[in-house]
Amino acid sequence: MRYRIRTYLKAFDWPLLASIILLTSFGLTEIYSVALGQGANDLLNFYKQIAFIGLGIILLFIFTFIDFRFLKSIRKYLYIFAVSILTLVLIFGTNIRGTKGWFSIFGLGIQPVEIVKVLLLIFLAAYLSDSASKIKTLRHFLMSALSTIFLVFLVILQNDFGSAVIIGSIWLVLILIVDFPKKYIFSAFSIILVLFVLAWSFFFSDHQKGRIFTFLRPGENVLAEDYNVQQAIIAVGSGNWYGKGVGFGSQSQLKFLPEAQTDFIFAVIAEELGFLGSFLLIIFFGLFFTRLIKHVRKLNNDFSIYFILGSAGLIFIQMFINIGMNIGLMPVVGIALPFVSYGGSAIISLFILVGIIQNIIIKSKINY
Repeated sequence: MRYRIRTYLKAFDWPLLASIILLTSFGLTEIYSVALGQGANDLLNFYKQIAFIGLGIILLFIFTFIDFRFLKSIRKYLYIFAVSILTLVLIFGTNIRGTKGWFSIFGLGIQPVEIVKVLLLIFLAAYLSDSASKIKTLRHFLMSALSTIFLVFLVILQNDFGSAVIIGSIWLVLILIVDFPKKYIFSAFSIILVLFVLAWSFFFSDHQKGRIFTFLRPGENVLAEDYNVQQAIIAVGSGNWYGKGVGFGSQSQLKFLPEAQTDFIFAVIAEELGFLGSFLLIIFFGLFFTRLIKHVRKLNNDFSIYFILGSAGLIFIQMFINIGMNIGLMPVVGIALPFVSYGGSAIISLFILVGIIQNIIIKSKINY
């Protein structure tokens, strides 16, 4: 047992872990900073985030020692579990800010859609890799699409359009990696357009439609949906090169910036740490993605390649959309900044994801 632990720790990618610790440190700094302007009672989120990160690190190392091939072998059960928790939250879940997507347990909000993202990644990577000899058939394309669409549908019923977009994006990333025929991919985008029109007509709330209209026609509704974006842009622009200093951001400290610890934490970073701080944050994300790409080039099995590239795609898309929201280049869809924004379910799920990646990396090095 000791020998196995030493072997695993020796093959462990420590720079990959360092990159996410640096990112979470950015988040903790700004969560604390926002709390300073909101009274001592709001330090609770800061302490909770420390606890979430601590639990996440423990789970990361636990999943590092769980053979990824076991997770691959139980993909069907993981998918059934994903469907079950998304269904249960619709029945028993708590409604927070118009989204019925949380279980309330001992005062903590648990958002099952975050772990569903990881479960779907495992399921699709396993399904597509197991079907390698027939991978480009229409049957496999449709089966992977329908399994994803069903989860997207359940998330839309929660009134969580942002998470639905991310879940759909996981499938899109993987079918591009697998390299299905272009006619299938063209058809997929056409179907997505049709589904968007249907969702717009039957599922989107007026508030969600307002966010999209705000993105298309900025500045026309400053006192409602456009307010968040305008305040975020002001915060980003006011940071200049070096920022105003931690705890001295006027937009965040004076509560002009809504959701400063979650959706708009990048604006807080830009205001208080300036362009250099924002650039450093991007560098840390770049280090994370660089480590993943480095290992993918050395892998020789389809599941590992699909899972790591799918994970990179998942995190990159969330990062891109969140930063885009903060600078007015993307509509506000309630997507947090990975590893940085406040949120227990998201941070724990991401650490589990990295733990699985670490196991893949270690297995590729020790060859068993």
